[in-house]
Parts: sequence; C-alpha cells; structure tokens
Amino acid sequence: MTNDELIAKLKTIIAPYIQDEAAFKNLSADTDFVKDLKINSANLVDIILDIEDEFDIRLENEDMEKMLDVKSAMEIVNSKLSH
Repeated sequence: MTNDELIAKLKTIIAPYIQDEAAFKNLSADTDFVKDLKINSANLVDIILDIEDEFDIRLENEDMEKMLDVKSAMEIVNSKLSH
C-alpha cells in the first residue's frame, strides 16, 4: 500500500471525528490529531479501534500512545501489516 493510499484510508477513518475542517483539508503526514484536527482523547480511541478494524490489525497500548499524528499512524500500520 502506498503512502497516498494509506493517507486516503486514514482520512476516511478520521473524518467523522475532526473539529477543524481547514486542517483536515490540508491533512498530511505532519498533521497532529489533537493539536491540528482538535480530536479529543475519547474520539482518538474510536479512531484507533476503527484503524484496527479497517486494516485487520491489533494495536498494543504502546502503539496507541505513539499514535498522535498521521505520520505515526502510518508507521504503526505499515509495521503491523508487514508482520
């Protein structure tokens, strides 16, 4: 899966939870879920669960703690998919 394909899937997962439309339209690997998109911690948990379902992976607590921005989410998903 290319980075563009992965970002497109992540955008679909994240879309229902965002609070900042402008930041979402400019979403990139550097976008921070909380600071840029204004996603609260409860919704961040929902996003993580949706990512697990979408990619059929299991995320550990340490993965979840690191998943604060798009780049981290991409790295974690890619590492889980490669196993």
